[in-house]
Amino acid sequence: MRVNTPIGGAPYTPTSDAGTTQTLNISPVGRVEGDLDVRVEIDQGVVTRAWTQAALWRGYEIILRGKDPQSGLVVTPRICGICGGSHLYCASSALDVAWKTTLPPNALLLRAIGQACETIQSIPRWFYAIYATDMAHSKYAHLPSYKEAVRRWAPFTGAHFERGISQSAKPVEVYALFGGQWPHSSYMVPGGVMCAPTLSDITRAHGIMSEFKHNWLEPILLGCKLERYLQITSWAELLEWVDEDPAHAASDLGFYIKAAQEYGLDTFGQGPGKFLAYGTYLHKDLWNTPTIASRNNALISPSGFWDGRDFHRFDHLNIQEHVAHAWYKDAPPLHPWKENAPVPVPSTTLHDTDVAGKYTWAKAPRYMGHAAEVGPLARLIMAGNPANLAHQVRDPLFLDVMRVKGPSVMTRVLARLHEAARLWVQINDWLGQVDLDKEFYIQPVERDGIGFGATEAARGALAHWVEIEDGKIKNYQVMAPTTWNLGPRDDENRPGPMETAFVGTPVQDPRDPVEVAIVARSFDSCIVCTVHAHDATTGEKLAEYKIN
Repeated sequence: MRVNTPIGGAPYTPTSDAGTTQTLNISPVGRVEGDLDVRVEIDQGVVTRAWTQAALWRGYEIILRGKDPQSGLVVTPRICGICGGSHLYCASSALDVAWKTTLPPNALLLRAIGQACETIQSIPRWFYAIYATDMAHSKYAHLPSYKEAVRRWAPFTGAHFERGISQSAKPVEVYALFGGQWPHSSYMVPGGVMCAPTLSDITRAHGIMSEFKHNWLEPILLGCKLERYLQITSWAELLEWVDEDPAHAASDLGFYIKAAQEYGLDTFGQGPGKFLAYGTYLHKDLWNTPTIASRNNALISPSGFWDGRDFHRFDHLNIQEHVAHAWYKDAPPLHPWKENAPVPVPSTTLHDTDVAGKYTWAKAPRYMGHAAEVGPLARLIMAGNPANLAHQVRDPLFLDVMRVKGPSVMTRVLARLHEAARLWVQINDWLGQVDLDKEFYIQPVERDGIGFGATEAARGALAHWVEIEDGKIKNYQVMAPTTWNLGPRDDENRPGPMETAFVGTPVQDPRDPVEVAIVARSFDSCIVCTVHAHDATTGEKLAEYKIN
């Protein structure tokens, strides 16, 4: 990992001349599905417009066309090295629906445990290695919290950096107990899971998760017992919790709440203000005969769409993908089941791209016609829906945070940290429900049909759609969280969520645009990237900025 450091040379003084606009071509900004480039326009030190460019074409729809239906179980987990379990979850679920399988309760439990372990391990790894290092950037040296941020979170040398990274490996040890390995396991299959754990496996899993809790989650992140932290239901109570005990204030979460406001991270990175979650973790007794219609009520982490005021029941048929600004042959907005394999057209580099036309390999997904943010914040907003069922997560905290503070970089990051506590409790509970005397797999009957499988990956809503004809894949569509968050403008030229979130971001020094990186990192862009800053008038390269 390349450490973020100030760019050398003479200090930069931003212009204050009215009407002066600079364009920064930022190439690439991290993205799971390939390199992401960003172009931002800055006027008087503030981003006024932004465009995201997915710089690599993956073509999985074409790779899978004509293949055996179970090819998706092998191919799609390779889409992402850090969310492979989530893709496996979707691929197996889509075939469950298409083949009309029967799933034993144990299978649903072990799928949920694997999925949740992959998500919870990503939280400390992302926070310490990807996000919090920017708070140790020297541009913040004048702030009172800066020295403490450096002490805790400086790359490699921070007091909590190594602790967080090393403990992030613990939950995937649990995943590997049941999946055989992580990443790229294939233990989830239509009809259940291909493993039969022993009492020793379950006992060991409890021990590993206990170590994760006692070595990082409680002493470092929270500074208190899980039970106390999970009592918090509002922003006011969260602030009271910080002041309640010196250990709370000294925890990474307590310190972050203080420092994030001091850094102004609660004032930018808002996004579209609309949120979508597919939901995840199917109740062991409520989805034993998988159907799309029964999925919403079987979910433990609920699905839904929040338009900034009201909740709407999730229906995957309300999803369409736009390609007007993508490097594909023009087509009307369509639901994935109705989409053909995309037909590529010539692409360009960011510097040579006319952003008024086609400028990215990413499609632009819309729900009920809206750009929607997906991810931990979306999930926790849905958890606040008063209509949630008795077996579903009920957590009003972030609905209140949104009411008081609104969306921002800070709010997005707090949501992800909050999930660590909730997920640990769920994993521990599910481990206790596994019945070692019952079956884990029921062999399905292969048949033609259509399937839909969805989950919540660490970074948000992930879904697979499959159509099987004559025993082969006729159409396979994957829509990843990154597609939702980092997609381009749609047919009506409305920007995507991250394009919207960049607007209003203050950029103190275009030679070192750490603020743009902070917005991207709050969505967890997770591939190596480089920022190339150019003066819009002269074309002069101002700096090269590594974002890893």
